[in-house]
Amino acid sequence: MTEAVLTVKGVYSNLSKIGDFVERFAVQIGLDLRSIYAVQMAVDEACSNIIEHGYGGEGKGEIYLQCQQLEDGIKVIIQDRAKPFDPEAVPMPNVEAPLEERSEGGLGLFLMHRLMDEVRFEFGGGNKRDTNTLVMIKRSKKHE
Repeated sequence: MTEAVLTVKGVYSNLSKIGDFVERFAVQIGLDLRSIYAVQMAVDEACSNIIEHGYGGEGKGEIYLQCQQLEDGIKVIIQDRAKPFDPEAVPMPNVEAPLEERSEGGLGLFLMHRLMDEVRFEFGGGNKRDTNTLVMIKRSKKHE
């Protein structure tokens, strides 16, 4: 199984480094362009949320990424040691409502679920009690 790992400091300036890392891996395993873009967007949103909401600002922790080749796509595992949250408690935004009537927040999770085929959160599992894990899977759509 092909895989790659990257650990970076949780600062916004590292988002481009994270995006490049994901893109290089996805291209290497032959993911189609539309899927690559979706994965990059979802990972960017997740990492931005870790920095802003989890760590409460820049430079307060690290972000660990692991990309794995699947038979039919890519799995991205993102881990941090930020404060955990309940994704079920984040209301899904009403994307049909006019902008001025929409509540703030929740759009990032909505986008991650729309862009990826599977999104799963694990908090404090296994031997890493203080580690949050986000697993996202994108199935490849060859030659779209």
